[in-house]
Amino acid sequence: MTNLLGEFFGTLVLLSFGVGACANLTLTRSKAAGGGGGGAWIAVTAAWGFAVLLGVFSAIATGAPQADLNPAVTLAKMMVGVYTPGHAVMTMLAEVAGGFAGAVIAWLIFLPHWELTEDKASKLGCFCTIPAVRNTAANLICEALATAFLLLMIFVIFSKEVSDGGTKFAVGFGPYMVGILIWALGLSFGGPTGYALNPARDLGPRIAHAILPIAGKGDSDWGYSWIPVAGPFAGAVLSVVIGKTIGIL
Repeated sequence: MTNLLGEFFGTLVLLSFGVGACANLTLTRSKAAGGGGGGAWIAVTAAWGFAVLLGVFSAIATGAPQADLNPAVTLAKMMVGVYTPGHAVMTMLAEVAGGFAGAVIAWLIFLPHWELTEDKASKLGCFCTIPAVRNTAANLICEALATAFLLLMIFVIFSKEVSDGGTKFAVGFGPYMVGILIWALGLSFGGPTGYALNPARDLGPRIAHAILPIAGKGDSDWGYSWIPVAGPFAGAVLSVVIGKTIGIL
């Protein structure tokens, strides 16, 4: 139970900061809004990297030393024997619940700004991902490949050859590297789909968007919602296959 609490709380922290960053840069009369251009993208990708770092430390501190915060990560670990299927499913549910709760917190922090913001798509984009070009096959491929890179680079960072080999990471340094990884993935591959990489990151806040009384919010784009879930899961499977093939698992 403590393990599940850690996954819930870590994902809550991740999404509170992540959704908050999107709202901060988007919502009308936020002091951070209106930057535009590449600077805003650098800010939001950096914020998601910091959010992951803080979420990981929060999960560890509350009893989940594995700190997945991501059902795709949990699936990959199940495939290599870290979890039983039952434990994996419970962990995934805790992560989605944490994502929902984190989005609710961000909504409360920016409470008066939702009504002031007229653009429904902008409000939805604070909670979940929206593709730049809506193309089912391309969007699915993007999410799958970006998530495969996420998992493969995590395998590399925490491999014995890297963390215990020539680089000799200090204890606790790995989460910092994962935060940088999230930032790098956003800078390199985030443009087409907003780089969900994580079913809990997208689905939990999307449910919150659908349920919360957000003024003038519009629909929650459920027609697209399966892609940031299926794509990361497919990427997780691909990462394990590749990882075993090239010898890093």
